[in-house]
Formats: sequence, structure tokens, C-alpha cells
Amino acid sequence: MKRTLIILFGLALLYVVGCSDDFVEVEPDGFNDTDFFNNQEEYESALVGAYDMLQSTFWNVLTGIVASPDYAAGGDAFNYDQPTLQNINLMIHTPADENQLRSIWGLMYAGLNRANFILEFKGKTDFAGKEELIAETYFLRAYYTFELVKYFGNVPLKLEERNGVMRIADERIFPEEEFGLERVADIATAYSLIEEDLKEAMPNLPVSQDFPYEATKSAAQALLGKVYLYHGSFDQSKFANAATELNQVIASNQFSLTHGDNYAKLFEGEGENSTEAVFEIQYTGVEPAGWGCIECSQGTYFPQFCGPRSPWSNSEFSSGWGFCLPSVELFDLFEEGDARRDVTFFDLREDQDSYSQGRDDTGLFNRKYMPRKDADGVGSDPLNYSQNYRAIRYADVLLMAAEAEIQSGGANAVSYLNEVRARAYGDNSHDFDTSEGTLLDAIYIERRKELGGEGHGFFDLVRTGRAASMIEGFTPNKNEVFPIPLIELQLANAEDRWGNPGY
Repeated sequence: MKRTLIILFGLALLYVVGCSDDFVEVEPDGFNDTDFFNNQEEYESALVGAYDMLQSTFWNVLTGIVASPDYAAGGDAFNYDQPTLQNINLMIHTPADENQLRSIWGLMYAGLNRANFILEFKGKTDFAGKEELIAETYFLRAYYTFELVKYFGNVPLKLEERNGVMRIADERIFPEEEFGLERVADIATAYSLIEEDLKEAMPNLPVSQDFPYEATKSAAQALLGKVYLYHGSFDQSKFANAATELNQVIASNQFSLTHGDNYAKLFEGEGENSTEAVFEIQYTGVEPAGWGCIECSQGTYFPQFCGPRSPWSNSEFSSGWGFCLPSVELFDLFEEGDARRDVTFFDLREDQDSYSQGRDDTGLFNRKYMPRKDADGVGSDPLNYSQNYRAIRYADVLLMAAEAEIQSGGANAVSYLNEVRARAYGDNSHDFDTSEGTLLDAIYIERRKELGGEGHGFFDLVRTGRAASMIEGFTPNKNEVFPIPLIELQLANAEDRWGNPGY
């Protein structure tokens, strides 16, 4: 992503719920936000700033992976070097477990607030193309809010009523306001708010964009279909809405599954922004990162978590920290001839002496996001890899559409499932057969295999009501969401109002 955001946005955009002391007042130095948004360039700079926060979602992906029963947290064999991740993996996490959870909470609210900064001044200056820019902003706000709701449930939001419909307010959340914010009524209501933003965005989003980081109409439709699937857990009528949106993405003929060598390279640098990319979060390694502000770079250090522990190296990959370790059970789900197995796993079970074995070692590693030498960016620390995150892939769209079709009485579920399987095996020899069991269960298993190591598995189990039976230590009516970090509750004086049940 080209970074054109300038430093003046630092104060105006980074208001985050719970991350301030309201008794500290500092006079602004040379910048007043009401003096901004005077021309197209200033709106575009603010939009780049809103997109920029997507790069911090690697924390979300890492946390989602280790919450899945198919992946162990890993890490140092003798010390809890990432206690939040390791406790989440065991389902013993509490509000005192911060680290990644506080990053998700704070950074997603920062992204939401950056979008709201634009929307607050959306009527100030007119120019050609402004409707599209505002539509992209609504998409981004929906994306950040969806991540917050997935992780924390019915989070606190500033609301307003427009045309008889309750919406997220097009205004920033300022530090002095956070103490009075209330949580949205329930999770279903939160999904409704996200849906309204995406419906607002879609009419003015283009079919294609000049830059790969920009949202398109199909990206918004795919995300809306996904939100409807999640909402379907509370209101089954939403499954039909999900099928409608996802079928439109498929019918657009903009996307196709990659095959053969192209699929084998889907998670390599040359596989970025492929025909399968509905929405992809972009990273580059051109700006060095530092431990003082990991999110300040344009790269990701998520891959560093996924490599075998040092000392280890080969011609393609670097060593890492031995986290997000696939289970042998997941590996065994893949049949011989399934091309996805070699894409999903890096198998060192016959060479475990070649690296330093850490906690939960299985000899298997998350190949999709291992640290690749050709993706290592500038800087002396391994914090700046350029590997994109495939946020919404076409295979995911097909499987979501298949699920929505079954749940709403549609007729396309089998064909969508078989299309994904045909890519995996290279032919139609593994088309769905009723001897496998129910079609819905077959789709659930296919999602587990197709999307392994991409951060979706835990949330799939939660939204389909299977988490308690699949995840050891999972407590119903508690672990469906994560605890809001204790320090955020204390800063906002909201322990009684915001705390998630059971924590």
C-alpha cells in the first residue's frame, strides 16, 4: 500500500476507546481538524490513513488461528513467552490477558475512528469521485466493526437514527465521550449495524479499482454475505440474504479458482492479488519496523510466528518462533492427491532434529504464512515481511455460498462444493456423495481443510454452534467471544457495564 498519510493525522485520528487520560489537555500545535478536508487530495490522504489500519489486522489473524482446535499456540518450550496466545489456545484466557487482545481492541477502534473522521466531514467539500471515496470509507468502517464484534461481541458504539434506521454515528469517539458509551443491545443488533454500512457502500463502489488495496463492489458484497451468515446464528432469515449477496459475487464472473502450479503458488509472492483475491490486505517491506511501534511499518511480522524455531533455515524459508502449529489430526483429514495438503503444511516430522523444538511441537508448520526469505523487508529485525493476507478468497465465497444455499433452500450448494473439490484434486473424482453424510457437514469439513491456517476456523465453529463439542475447555455462553482487556475496562470506568459474561 502506498503510504501518503502525513503526521498531522496522529492526534486527529488515533482516538481509541480506553486509551487516554481525560485529565491531560494539550493544545494542538498548528493543526485543527476543522481546517482539513478542503480538497480532494486531503480526503484521499485521510482514506489512505483509514486503509492503513488494515495492516494491523495480522494480530487478529494470529489470535484467531491459535483459538482454533486445529492449531496449537506453540512458542518457547520452557517459558510462557506469549501468555495471551497460549492461554487462548487452552481456553483459560481472562481479562488480564492483554497483548494481542488489547491490540485488536485498540487498533480496530482506531480504524473505525479514522473512517469516522472522513464521514464526519463528508459534506464539507465536493469533487468528482467523492461518492466512491465515501463508499470505500463505509466499507472500511464495516470491516473494522465486524472484527470488533467477532472478537468482543456487542461492543460500545456511538449510534444515531437516520431515515428511521439505527446506524453507527458518522462521528469520532473522543476520549471525553468514552465513559458514557454503552454497548450495543446485543450481537445481532451489532451485525445489523454493519450490514447497513455495507449496503450504504455497495451502490457507489466500482467493479474494479486502480490499486489492489482498494475495496470493490464484490468485496463489499462478499463481506456482507459473510456478515449475514454470522447474523444467521441469531436470525435464520438472514441466510437467504447471505445467499443473494454471495451468488452475485459468483455471477459477476470476476473471480476464479487458481489451479495447478498457480494454486501451489497462491500463498507465495507471485500468487498475490490473483484471480482468487476478492479482498486482500497488502503489505510491503520497504519501511523498517521497530519494536517500539511494530504497527508503524508497512509490513507484517505474523510470518515470523509461524516458522520453525531457530536454529533452522532452508533455501526458501527463514526460521521463526514456532507458533500457530497445525495438528496431526488436521493433516490426516487430507487425502492423498489433495493439492491443498502441501500448500497448508510444511512437514518436518522426519527431521525434527533440524530445529529447536518448542511448546506443542508437532513437526508441522503453517506453510501458508511461514517467513519466506524473498518476502523479508528492510530492517534488522524480522518484523517487516511483505506477505499479503488473503482476507476473502473466492474459495471462501463458494463455500459460504454453498452453506447459505443449504440454509435457505437454494439449489447451488453441491455445485459450489464440487468446484472447490475439483480444484483440490484436479478432477471430479471427489464430487459430493450422500454416503459422506449431510451436505452441510461436508461443507463444514471442506471449510476446515480449504481455509486452514487463515484464521477463520474458530469463528466458523462459534457461529455454527459447534465450538463446545470441538474445542477442549470451551465454556458455552462465555468463550464465544473474548474478554475485553481489563485495562481498557478500568480506563473507561466500565468494568460493570462492558465486561463480557463469564470473564
